[in-house]
Amino acid sequence: MENLLNILKSKHEKLFLGGGIDKIEKHKKKGKMTAWERIVYLLDEDRPYVEIGAFAGDGMYEEQGGCPNGGVVVVMGYVKNRLCVIVSNDATVKAGAWFPITGKKNLRAQEIAMENHLPIIYLVDSAGVYLPMQEKIFPDKEHFGRIFRNNAKISAMGIPQISAIMGPCVAGGAYLPIMSDYALIVEGTGSVFLAGPYLVKSSIGEVVDNETLGGATTHCEISGVTDNKYPNDERCLDAIKNIVDKFGETDKNQFSRIASKEPEYPHTRIYKLLPEDRLKPYNMLDILKAIVDKSSLEEYKKDYGKTLICALARIDGWAVGIVANQREIVKAKKPGSTSEMQMGGVIYSDSADKAARFIMNCNQQKIPLVFFQDVTGFMVGSRSEHGGIIKDGAKMVNVMANSVVPKFTFIIGNSYGAGNYAMCGKAYDPRLIYAWPTAQIAVMSGASAGKTLLQIQETALKAKGVSLSEEEKNQLLSKIKQQYNAQLSPYYAAARLWVDGVIDPKETRKIISMGIEAANHNPNMEKYNVGVLQV
Repeated sequence: MENLLNILKSKHEKLFLGGGIDKIEKHKKKGKMTAWERIVYLLDEDRPYVEIGAFAGDGMYEEQGGCPNGGVVVVMGYVKNRLCVIVSNDATVKAGAWFPITGKKNLRAQEIAMENHLPIIYLVDSAGVYLPMQEKIFPDKEHFGRIFRNNAKISAMGIPQISAIMGPCVAGGAYLPIMSDYALIVEGTGSVFLAGPYLVKSSIGEVVDNETLGGATTHCEISGVTDNKYPNDERCLDAIKNIVDKFGETDKNQFSRIASKEPEYPHTRIYKLLPEDRLKPYNMLDILKAIVDKSSLEEYKKDYGKTLICALARIDGWAVGIVANQREIVKAKKPGSTSEMQMGGVIYSDSADKAARFIMNCNQQKIPLVFFQDVTGFMVGSRSEHGGIIKDGAKMVNVMANSVVPKFTFIIGNSYGAGNYAMCGKAYDPRLIYAWPTAQIAVMSGASAGKTLLQIQETALKAKGVSLSEEEKNQLLSKIKQQYNAQLSPYYAAARLWVDGVIDPKETRKIISMGIEAANHNPNMEKYNVGVLQV
């Protein structure tokens, strides 16, 4: 774990460098703050914040020179005591141009603001769509245009939007700040126009400079497109603080909260409890006791369906319902037999049935749900099929998919196959979803996938009259496993925004607490209904 946390720390430190030291120096010579400096200046001092989408783009777009952090920093934090979402373009990465992952990350930021009714602040400094990849960012439903559609939806929901134009804001991207409630601009560095000087010249033959075409003076004194201009980044950010300071309070959801207590175990105990070998058992209850408030854990049906822990607890004072995979090996009777079997990390029919009932209880009682994933999937084999594992698994997925209380997911170990879905994977709308450095996410383990894919390739080769020697089989198996294992990495998932980031386990309590606080800002929780359940 120490090694994994050192890797995590090293990767985080690289993110703060954006496009590199040289690019940062050129950026600052223009009198501009970096993306992170702007965020730190805006946030309240000594208050926690949560980064969203860290490692987006990690290892992707290598042929284009990379796109660290997706070219944009997104955090959820406090501005003048008000919880906000902040989106800050990083102009040191390809001049802040939008790669496909940049669009996906911006949409994720807007989704979080919309789900939780949080004000959203855009610190705009972007050259627009990255033209060499325009077909992967421009025309589809979840592409660039969705940003502006969301601007309109957010406005209709009564959620405040503030934009600060702190660098170029070009073409379609110009709509984002102007569709906000407030549009501020920095003199000398900020500019906004549908077509820049080069395109204007080539289109209509007019020769015009940036400032005259769409600078601060033009838009504050002539067009009225922007509200006010400011001499530098700091004064513009001060104005944002002054605006947020005036926002009125909104109705709350009234999720239960009492005074917080420290957990029974320190967070460092987690590092010792989690085994390096992902197949080895451990007691998930010990992990939970290092996360939940001391003496608050109350198990539901603890002697039934033992491969899933369902429990009520408090985290930083907030009431939560916890669904967690139990990796400790316990004994259970085989269906239709008096003999016993060992089990751990697998979802059985009784576990799925228990979890479904528990999730329904939490929805009826307005208790947010937290999922801790370390699951290899549902139990397979004839006994399980005859026992109706598909029916019970479907029941669990049904109630979880229709759940209306806020859901938060942490992948702490394996996250394989349908187990990922049943335990509230990304497809099932968790408000926030994070992975620990120990996570592995895929349809199945690397070993199982390797053997399966090898069998498929062997069959295909035999059909062509080709047979493999044992040495060739081992070489092929090694190649398949190597490729597959690279995709199991939590950083592979974070790069593609399957998760909102990879975190040190000690951050878990903070993320859950701030996540529920954010969810508490949206009083319009849907009425809870479930579909047809095969009981």
